[in-house]
Amino acid sequence: MTIAFAGGGTGGHFYPNIAIAESIQDLVRKERLIAPRLYYLAPSEFDPQALYENEIQFIRIPAGKLRRYKSFANYTDALLTFWGVITAVLALFRIYPDVVVSKGGYASVPVAIAARILAIPLIIHESDAKPGRANLLAAKWAKSIAVSYASAEKFFPAKVRGKIARTGIPVRRELAHLETEGAKQYLQLDESVPTVLVLGGSSGSERINETLIAALPALVGEANLIHQCGKAHLRQVELVAKVALQGAPHAARYHPADYLDALTLRRAAGAADLVVSRAGATAIAEIARWGKPAILIPIPESVSHDQRANAYAYAELGAAIVLEEGNLTPHLLVSEIKRILGDRDLAAKMAAAGKSFVDADAAAIIAKEAVDIALSHE
Repeated sequence: MTIAFAGGGTGGHFYPNIAIAESIQDLVRKERLIAPRLYYLAPSEFDPQALYENEIQFIRIPAGKLRRYKSFANYTDALLTFWGVITAVLALFRIYPDVVVSKGGYASVPVAIAARILAIPLIIHESDAKPGRANLLAAKWAKSIAVSYASAEKFFPAKVRGKIARTGIPVRRELAHLETEGAKQYLQLDESVPTVLVLGGSSGSERINETLIAALPALVGEANLIHQCGKAHLRQVELVAKVALQGAPHAARYHPADYLDALTLRRAAGAADLVVSRAGATAIAEIARWGKPAILIPIPESVSHDQRANAYAYAELGAAIVLEEGNLTPHLLVSEIKRILGDRDLAAKMAAAGKSFVDADAAAIIAKEAVDIALSHE
């Protein structure tokens, strides 16, 4: 049994594939099946350690982006995608998987098209409330379509809706459960005040970073702040924060980090009373699984089609509030953080609403479908 995964470029596309692979391995052991051969086809490995730990072989497939604005790079990237399709056809023909599981995104397009050319069964998973163009394209020939939001179904062509199932978003096992015991001591937090975890996405968010730093003098008097700011931004954030907090009596409550590995993130989330985050679908799924109230700051729709829809769909449950980036100011951020931290009933209601969004079996459901198709394809 051979299963290939496609999609990448961001953690939101990569890590759900890892969660599905974990569940495939569990299912194979439970059913006493022959160990599968797993492959990941994408422009980059993204997290080589995660691939190694799950016995997934990487095959590099080039892919180009299609931007939503006029750019000469759209033409050069179209050629890159064409070359990616050729490369993917050759790669899939060599390993000839029984099924391809695609998470969408520009990185999945060459592999999805190659699967169509070679008549290899395709499963697609759409994390967002509003499907991306890659999955809308692949849906036309996909054997099964998994979605995370019920609202996503209406965007797919009517003729494929019979193949759609709402599964939720697969969350990798290492982030499914928090570490609360000793988390505050490990992170050197002040236990006399609440803790806010700020997540700017896998690359960090310059806008969130700037707003948070401007708000630091007011916030450190109220809470610990664990701030994942992105590898490219850490040095600048540290320098500006040092100036902003000069003379502040509680400056030590601010804890910037370029990236939070899985262990640190489990502890940071375990210690957190509130999460401020971008609105990627996987980030929302993790916050919901943790049972934490959230403030979501989606990437503007002009840049990313999905995050605003994700944020408001989740906020409709009562699990989060949404701050539009165009309206984001230090004063507003401070005000909303204080409001939630100061109202235990509100925070508890938001946390409970988030838990109602969780589909704990999402990865297992998709894994079962992949294995069933793979076995029937053999």
